[in-house]
Amino acid sequence: MAAVKSKSEKGRTALGRYALVTLALSLAFISILYGIVKIMYFEGDLWREIGKKETVKTDRTILPRRGNIYASDGRVLATSQPLYGVYMDFHANGLVDTILLDSIDLISRSLAKQFPDRSVQAYKRILESNLKISIEEKKELEKARKEKSKAKIKLKTRYVRIIRKDVNYLELKAIQKMPFLRQRSTKSGLIAEEKAMRMKPFGALAGRTVGSIYKDIERGGSSGLELKYDSILSGVKGRKNRQRIGGQWIDVVETPAQDGWDIKTTLDVDIQDITEKSLYARLKELDAESGCAIVMETATGEVKAISNLDRMAEGVYAERNPNAFSYMAEPGSTFKIASIMVALEDGIVTPSDSFFVGSGVFRYKGKDVRDYDWRKGKDHGYQTVSQGIQHSSNVVVSKVILKGYENNPTRYVQHLHDLGITRRIEWDVPLHGKEGRSIIRFPLDKSNPWSKTTLPWMSFGYETQIPPMYILMFYNGIANGGKMIKPFFTKEFLKDGKVMKEFQTEVINPSLCSERTLSEIKTMLLKVVTDGTGKSVASPYFSIAGKTGTAMIASKGGYEGYYVSFCGYFPAESPKYTIFVGIRKPHGSPSGGLMSGVVFKNIAEELYARNMRMPIDSGRNDSVGIKLLPFVKNGWFTDIRKVLSTLNIGFSQAMGGGSWVQSNTSERNIEIRSMATPKGTIPDVKGMGARDAVYLLENLGVKVKLNGRGKVTNQSLTPGSRAIRGSYVSLQLE
Repeated sequence: MAAVKSKSEKGRTALGRYALVTLALSLAFISILYGIVKIMYFEGDLWREIGKKETVKTDRTILPRRGNIYASDGRVLATSQPLYGVYMDFHANGLVDTILLDSIDLISRSLAKQFPDRSVQAYKRILESNLKISIEEKKELEKARKEKSKAKIKLKTRYVRIIRKDVNYLELKAIQKMPFLRQRSTKSGLIAEEKAMRMKPFGALAGRTVGSIYKDIERGGSSGLELKYDSILSGVKGRKNRQRIGGQWIDVVETPAQDGWDIKTTLDVDIQDITEKSLYARLKELDAESGCAIVMETATGEVKAISNLDRMAEGVYAERNPNAFSYMAEPGSTFKIASIMVALEDGIVTPSDSFFVGSGVFRYKGKDVRDYDWRKGKDHGYQTVSQGIQHSSNVVVSKVILKGYENNPTRYVQHLHDLGITRRIEWDVPLHGKEGRSIIRFPLDKSNPWSKTTLPWMSFGYETQIPPMYILMFYNGIANGGKMIKPFFTKEFLKDGKVMKEFQTEVINPSLCSERTLSEIKTMLLKVVTDGTGKSVASPYFSIAGKTGTAMIASKGGYEGYYVSFCGYFPAESPKYTIFVGIRKPHGSPSGGLMSGVVFKNIAEELYARNMRMPIDSGRNDSVGIKLLPFVKNGWFTDIRKVLSTLNIGFSQAMGGGSWVQSNTSERNIEIRSMATPKGTIPDVKGMGARDAVYLLENLGVKVKLNGRGKVTNQSLTPGSRAIRGSYVSLQLE
């Protein structure tokens, strides 16, 4: 029988066990303490770095909102809109492969319904194939974990794009409500990556001036105002960390982004639209290489519209180059006004002084100065200085300048520089090289040699390089009472609607010349339109003053093609707008009046109708042909009656049968009479607008081709002839 242990023995045994437990706990505590000390002081940096990699992603950029660009009335020309790239993470922590597999059909149908650029089967293939790949990747990861392999495994399915295009906010919300994808991102794997895209609500309107940005918005502006004021628009980037908390990544902002400022321009959307359409139509008619048109508010210098169009394909034009600044070419006859202004101011001539023109050829030092119609051989005899401008005579202008400056050409050139038309100006758009500069040589300038015939040729716009913007600025100075101001596009910088900087009118030359000279020049410019080369520009509604220009384009030591232009202002008595129109290499007989001048007239008349609105019963200046009654196009009687009644304008009726009418506007009366067109015959659509003319003809089965804009002035099929279905009729509109 075993001996029973005594109490003392039992106590010693318990004490020994306690000592062992205490020792074990002490050793464990020491081990833990050692581990803590080791981690904190010896391996701390390493573990902190690992922890950061697993739970914190540092130095993430917060992109600021790029500032908007506004028109003068607050309408948006360029803005940043958030778009989202939609991706899927097939390794998301909470994503269960079997549940996703069961949901693929539902997801695919929902995606195809919302984004039909891919079929249900296409979406299904994307999801199934990537799910299959992700399962294999997970096996490789598990195997590497068990083997404690440090080899990196490239995961192809962590960031799979499932929607081809970037989506907007509403489309993203629709995706987040779809089956399976409506779960939180850790379970669905859905990733939405926000991007900022630049949007232009008015499309390409003033596109070259507003400019564009790089596809990667972080690179900023690439042209136009977007580039010029990139630092103002782009703002300041912020910084954030992404921390993993509770299985989700949370953004923690360290430095908030500062949004860019907005820019308010001087551009008027409606005037810009009028200008672009007028220029585009004329370039297309003339099959020209390119063109530009600029509308400037006379008193302020604000550019209300600027269009730069280049031929991209046959009959297709788009904004590409800053033609208003980059046409570094000889301006031609629009420059004659500067020459005559200098001569009048110096007292060399008066407007009534006359010079022999003859047949329009003047030989000077072995080189012929020729007028545009010299080939006709017509004897023009003597012409006054005023007539020389009116008929754009190179002979008259060159003889005027030779009379005053042949022995001292430096004096003439210095006067041109004193006008301010060669002053180096900082423009609102970024330019390259010599773009946007006027180049007029000096007699002693060795870098640009002066020849024995430079003086007379310079006098009528050759051997100089003056971009359209300078010509516009000079003519606006004449319209503005002699004060020449800088044309500008940028009106204000705004932050949260508050004006941070306002741009004021910059005076380039407070007085181009004396009041006497200015008055004489204005009279000449008015006569150019009423009786000279600019007759085609004259409007029956208001007076226009300006000058035509036609110049051969220098190319490879010779000349190739023509540059035609018209610059002027209206109404001549109290100018509101100054406009320049230039067209490069048009087809047909070159004419600044008939080509560029028509664009000027179209723009001016639409501006007058839309913005200036002279009351119907207001006074009239007969000398410039302002009508008391509006011209009424032929067309649908009900519409015409409604408009005239609304405007409280009376008219007389000589109705017969039918609802289509013709109108005749006299000094004091508008007469409406019925159109008599036998059934099945071609109607007379001359005098109608395009809409009415097309409606009438296409109802007869005739196909219509339109040329130009305005009202119909000519039709290829004779009125009254039989209408043959499928035949074509060409309508000319002006």
